[in-house]
Amino acid sequence: MKGLASLIVALIVPIYLWAQDDIADSINLKGVHVTAKSKQRQLKESGFYMNMIDVRNQSNVATNLADLINQTTGARVRREGGLGADYELSLNGMSGKSVRYFLDGVPLDLKGRNASLDNIPISLIDYIEIYKGVVPSYLGGDALGGAINLVTTRKIKNYLDVSVTAGSFHTALADLNGQWVLPKSGIVIRPSFGLAYSKNDYRMKGVELWNEQADAYIETDAKRFHDGYFFLLGQMEVGVQNKSWADAFFVSASCQKKDKELQTGQIQSIVYGQAECNQHAWNVSMSYDKHNFFVDGLRLKALISQTWDKAVTVDSTYRKYAWDGSYINTVRNEITGRSKQLRHYSRPLTTIRTNFDYTLGHNQSFNLNYLMYSTGNRRWDEIDTDFEPSSDRITKHLIGLSYYVSLKGRWQASVFLKDYINHVKVGQTDLPWITNSMNAIRNTTKNYMGYGLSSRYTLLPEISVKGSFEHAARLPLANELLGNGTTVYANLALKPENSDNVNLGLYGHAVFSKTYRLDYEVAGFVRKVRDYIHAVLSEQDGLLQYKNVNDVTVKGVEGEVSYSYADWLQLKLNGTYQNARDMNRWMNDGKESVTYKNRLPNRPWLYGNAEIMLQKTNLFCKDTNIRFSYLYQYVHWFYLTWEGYGSLFSKAHIPTQNLHSATLSYSWDKMRYNISLECNNIFDTKAYDNYKLQKPSREWMCKFRVFIN
Repeated sequence: MKGLASLIVALIVPIYLWAQDDIADSINLKGVHVTAKSKQRQLKESGFYMNMIDVRNQSNVATNLADLINQTTGARVRREGGLGADYELSLNGMSGKSVRYFLDGVPLDLKGRNASLDNIPISLIDYIEIYKGVVPSYLGGDALGGAINLVTTRKIKNYLDVSVTAGSFHTALADLNGQWVLPKSGIVIRPSFGLAYSKNDYRMKGVELWNEQADAYIETDAKRFHDGYFFLLGQMEVGVQNKSWADAFFVSASCQKKDKELQTGQIQSIVYGQAECNQHAWNVSMSYDKHNFFVDGLRLKALISQTWDKAVTVDSTYRKYAWDGSYINTVRNEITGRSKQLRHYSRPLTTIRTNFDYTLGHNQSFNLNYLMYSTGNRRWDEIDTDFEPSSDRITKHLIGLSYYVSLKGRWQASVFLKDYINHVKVGQTDLPWITNSMNAIRNTTKNYMGYGLSSRYTLLPEISVKGSFEHAARLPLANELLGNGTTVYANLALKPENSDNVNLGLYGHAVFSKTYRLDYEVAGFVRKVRDYIHAVLSEQDGLLQYKNVNDVTVKGVEGEVSYSYADWLQLKLNGTYQNARDMNRWMNDGKESVTYKNRLPNRPWLYGNAEIMLQKTNLFCKDTNIRFSYLYQYVHWFYLTWEGYGSLFSKAHIPTQNLHSATLSYSWDKMRYNISLECNNIFDTKAYDNYKLQKPSREWMCKFRVFIN
């Protein structure tokens, strides 16, 4: 550890002294015209390998945040069904829980475990930061594959934003958010409300049903009949801005409720007809933000939050269902094939975050971030007398220290250290042959270190190169280690994963005139992961369990090019190739592993997007805007299970996907009134990409939005 500290000091001191000379040079400059860059542009030009999405231009369409991210380079959102279904986000070959989600720099799930990209109102978000591989220390998470940071809108004026959406499969959405500033006291009130409902009764194509006349299973089409989803979100923020003692101080209270019928497990041949999961969460939090906190140049951002999160899984029917809704009586429940259950899960979450940012001039800064994240897990069952109640707790302390420097705008660099402290207290003892609860250490605390650097250098105004490296650790989440109470088994032997991540990229733009612009970016990446955590599917009961793979190497390349003409035409094309393989050659018994050098199963490895966007202002009358976009998405086929198991010719695989969607929107009265029409999966293709669970067929959505300010 002393050697590592000496190395960091050796890197920082000469850079610091060089930067001091650069400050002196800049002070003597006279008559220089400086053009300020937006926050988004500054982040894009940092050494971190990342994408930016400007959400403000997307507020009128019926899409959600997950769909927007799914259109960017290197990102792939893989869904298990329709609205409200679980999904998994992959970034540069790393997926699942390796990718962390943040809201204004703090973990998103402090709003409750149901808070996701699907149900955060899109009108609340200003822009999205997508970090790949190397994650800045100020976010405070133990992300391994990347991070998604949603940055909310902070307008200092009164406004009201209301939208309603109706769509296929009995889908209805509604969002409301606004701000009211009291003129005399300066008190700011921000209400938010979100509602989502869908029966998700889309048609399943080619599912098997028993035919008595043929005395065999035949393939047919059938509607989903038990997949309803209801979500309600309410939040109120009250505080002040621009005071002598605080730039911003807010107290927030929120609640959310989710009711979800369960139609299948992770295999669509296993059909549920009565099982469901109901959840609700309450959160209170307090945040404080102050520039020049006692010392000029020092900024403090602090937050304390408490969440009460509860869920109940209802599986109290001894039945076995088919896709036509028929059933036979059995002696086992639907999900686990065991006794009836009415199982309760209480997961209180305490979050404390403190961030100090100290700026020296315009080109140097130090950042110290501390995040405490403590999750409980209390379980009990109302009707299963054999189930033993238990209580678990996972507490993480995450500390990050970073130094940033910029020299004459052409070169930027950041060096950082991270410390991960993980305390686990385990109480559950059930299903030891599955969960490894018999051999679990009941109370343990472990410490892990991370470090890295990022840099960007501008060769020419049209060409910049950036690179980054990080040795990172990722601690198992409660959902992975302790299960989720419905479709995921606990694995108390699960180890943290760690990785060496390297990114190297080239990006830039060319402006041919005031109307023509070409932007490009190409990058390569390598991830060397030990104890890689991935979900393993049990084909017997259709449930998941997270397990470790000792040695995984991910290599890949991705790129994007976009062309714009004036403000009415934009073309965009991006693609990603990634090669994630199991590099653990020998098993514990000394035999060679049959999965050695196999691609990781159930992971897309070649995919891309192509989009064309046309828009015109004042087409029919003044202060109007009409916009049309067409999106094509391609995903190459990939194996569902390990290549080394069984015959390649008969092995289950997820076929190539070719999906098309289009959106038409129209705004009038200076963008106050907006209406859009969207069609997804235009050609009604059979679509599935995660565990071969079918996604919705052709889907229509219509959205009406009113924005008053």
